[in-house]
Amino acid sequence: MPFYLAMEEYAARIIGDDDIFFMWQVSPTVIFGRNQLIENEVNIPYCREHGIATYRRKSGGGCVFADMSNIMMSYITRSDNVEFTYRRYTHAVVDVLRKLGLNASDNGRNDILIDGLKVSGNAFYHLPGRSIVHGTMLFDTDMAHMQGAITPSPEKLASKGVKSVKSRITTLSEHLAGKMDIEQFKAFVKQELCDGEILLSDADIKEIETITQTYLTPEFIYGNNPRCSKVIRKRIEGVGEFQISISLDHNVIKDLNIAGDFFLVGSIDECVINALKGVPYTEDAIAEALKGLNAGEVIANLTTEQLIHTIIS
Repeated sequence: MPFYLAMEEYAARIIGDDDIFFMWQVSPTVIFGRNQLIENEVNIPYCREHGIATYRRKSGGGCVFADMSNIMMSYITRSDNVEFTYRRYTHAVVDVLRKLGLNASDNGRNDILIDGLKVSGNAFYHLPGRSIVHGTMLFDTDMAHMQGAITPSPEKLASKGVKSVKSRITTLSEHLAGKMDIEQFKAFVKQELCDGEILLSDADIKEIETITQTYLTPEFIYGNNPRCSKVIRKRIEGVGEFQISISLDHNVIKDLNIAGDFFLVGSIDECVINALKGVPYTEDAIAEALKGLNAGEVIANLTTEQLIHTIIS
């Protein structure tokens, strides 16, 4: 699975003036966001028992389950405008679904809906001068594995107004029964969104395999969660869930980690975490250290005031 994530990065590096779009499928896998803590999001014993792989991606957002009945979609473009890139991609996919007679819409954040139920969730990853949007398209899926492998918090489910993952999603197969199978759907999407092909050379594949290794290290998969003096858990409506782990030495921030299912649009390490190391753990000192920061340019829809109040709460 990491090969396809690495292929997105490679495509972003070599992209010319044309956008790139491709689809891919994987054996049962849980893919969790760049800033999520695996132990909070994934039922690891269940995944091990049922042979479900677990990988971290470099984009933000929440945890997803994928299998061979689910289509993963990747869109790479030359852009630094997060909102424009996101909307351009989701609107294009919604248009494709509407051409099939489906009542499709996007929810203004990261989901694509059919009849008000989620059929696709998407995340964003930014490289200098490049943007990557990738996500799921639930043609069909093993609902038992999805529910067993992913463990969203009760607060997150409550924020969606539902009691379980299953109750807020739908699949294309429910709406296209007898009209189109998964291969026919992929062919239709390709016809609507693509006007050419790029064939990878052996040299291209070798470069992608090198990038793949960055997704396989224990440090990347399991992340950094410092030995904590303080752990703060909070959900901010319209932004996402936060778990902030802070290591203090004489009330000075020695280390911290900001985890959650929020959507990264900038570098949280450079703009927030590094800026706060060595800073006294007081509201005034943190506000001064983050002076001039527009938190919404790091985490989508977040204000700097909300960030400060969350860290100090």
